[in-house]
Amino acid sequence: MENGPRGAILQRDKMSYAIVPRTPAGIVSPEHLESIVKVVRRYEIPVIKMTSGQRMVLVGIKEEDVESIWNELGMTVGQATAPCVHYVQACPGTVTCKYGKQDSLGLGLEVEELYQDMNLPAKLKMGVSGCPRCCGESYLRDIGLMGNAKGWTVIFGGNSGGRPRIGDVAAKDLTKDQAIDLVRRLLEYYRENAKPGERTARFVERVGFDAVKSDVLTFAPYIPLDSA
Repeated sequence: MENGPRGAILQRDKMSYAIVPRTPAGIVSPEHLESIVKVVRRYEIPVIKMTSGQRMVLVGIKEEDVESIWNELGMTVGQATAPCVHYVQACPGTVTCKYGKQDSLGLGLEVEELYQDMNLPAKLKMGVSGCPRCCGESYLRDIGLMGNAKGWTVIFGGNSGGRPRIGDVAAKDLTKDQAIDLVRRLLEYYRENAKPGERTARFVERVGFDAVKSDVLTFAPYIPLDSA
């Protein structure tokens, strides 16, 4: 993406590109949907693919059309390779789901807004689930948040790739503000201590989760460190 057109991913044919407009927590406005339909038709983009990260990737774009398409979409780039937060996957939670215990959609939107521009050692994905059914795949994301009747569970170091890893539970039954604070601390610790290109799963395997806990967490009950 860095050597080609803005926000574009070179495809297998070495000629065409794909772009991923950012859709925070999987939410798309009617205006953005209309813009996507217009550019797909105008530029004859052959494929619109829904991704596992609740985003739409537009595939088969000519290099000379990429910048015009971004301008007409009026949407920001959803990162696909850069070392930063790529997306926050979130279930509907208490907004619509009868099983929801916490507002996962609202929290997902908030954490994406807070951390989307944070520079990190490698790409990072978040999953936010409104109940223990875990539809946001929180245990398989670098940062996971899962709601229950008592509050939020924060999970760190998950991965669903070729070397899958179940994330470690950092703290349970947190308020929303405590959960956001803990996510920030985990991200900052990871940013300061991980090797370039090292995902959180490999980072935790290397340093051990006990090291993360001793430097980041205060338990029983959780207390934000700056007020401890």
